[in-house]
Amino acid sequence: MHKVEDLKIWKKSIDLAKTIYLLVAQLPSDEKFGLTSQIKRSAVSIPSNIAEGAGRNSQKEFKHFLSIANGSNYELQTQLILLVELNLINKEKVQPVIESCIEIQKMNYSFQQKL
Repeated sequence: MHKVEDLKIWKKSIDLAKTIYLLVAQLPSDEKFGLTSQIKRSAVSIPSNIAEGAGRNSQKEFKHFLSIANGSNYELQTQLILLVELNLINKEKVQPVIESCIEIQKMNYSFQQKL
């Protein structure tokens, strides 16, 4: 088991989720139950799966949950690109968030290799 609060990838994922909540608050209200809801779920899924994996009894299980977190991260990145493509938000606001997603993806891959 790992102490989740000590994991840098978990901390960065928490920060990403907070950033996502602030970002989607800027979206039109008619997206509240559509893309906005899905984006929030994807963002929350990343640190949640890291935490669940950290609490498991084996490295193999932990890697499995890191893999799920990585899938959620790619899902989130796709949804952010879609926001721009649909002209719901400008690229300048989304690009730093996408860069955070990519950084966490790289951290996740590296962490899995170390386990």
